[in-house]
Amino acid sequence: QVQLVESGGGLVQAGGSLRLSCAASGRTFSSMAWFRQAPGKERDFVAGRWLGGIVTKYADSVKGRFTISRDNAKNTVYLQMNSLKPEDTAVYYCAAREGSATTMWGEYDYWGQGTQVTVSS
Repeated sequence: QVQLVESGGGLVQAGGSLRLSCAASGRTFSSMAWFRQAPGKERDFVAGRWLGGIVTKYADSVKGRFTISRDNAKNTVYLQMNSLKPEDTAVYYCAAREGSATTMWGEYDYWGQGTQVTVSS
């Protein structure tokens, strides 16, 4: 059974940092991504790492502040978030799929339960 379990969310002041983790079990995925969803808004792409790390991409709103990485030995993907802003407040989801890079959330087959990130001003 495939499971994705996120952790690392919390409350942080603007300008602070958090590192989210997504531990996968049941299988190894070559393509994983982070999405986020704020209250009343659609689920948006944040960062992706595809085809074993050959391709990475970030949303313009987080470029230069967030970094996606992976520990293959732990089958875990991370999202390092620096210089956080109140507009980064959302539930963050980890997602996985096999295949090519895509920023469309509907193209992902597996999802974690989400972790709340709240950035206070």
